[in-house]
Amino acid sequence: MKPNGISQYEREIHIAARPEIVFSFLTDPEKMKQWKGVEAELNPKPGGIYRVVVTENNTARGEFVELVPYRRIVFTWGWEEEENPLRPGTSTVEVTLEPNGSGTLLRLRHDGLPEIAIAGQSAGWEHYLDRLATAAVGTNPGPDPWAQVTEG
Repeated sequence: MKPNGISQYEREIHIAARPEIVFSFLTDPEKMKQWKGVEAELNPKPGGIYRVVVTENNTARGEFVELVPYRRIVFTWGWEEEENPLRPGTSTVEVTLEPNGSGTLLRLRHDGLPEIAIAGQSAGWEHYLDRLATAAVGTNPGPDPWAQVTEG
């Protein structure tokens, strides 16, 4: 943990798809919705919007900071919902893609997380990175159980 109760989450995952394919699933709104979110507005250039309606009650918003095609993406992150302590732009997600055999080694680091947000962010990234690995190889990961609309 860093000073002031700020932490980070890190994960490394092998995806059986080339880096250019994985990169497209992180920058193309239609591909993003295959593994994470019911709506996506992405403008993948420095200063461009990163906004994903992940579930009916959770919308992630930030902006792209850096993009190196097929190798690295950095964007700010937070939740639009007022009750969430992780506000838009208060944390940073860095994704690196490294060729690894016929696939890609994806490393994700989410910095600037308040201690209270670590468990939720960790569970979310675990869930969604597994779905990304499935979608990037051309397999439909199926409906996201977290994003199912509740009636009431």
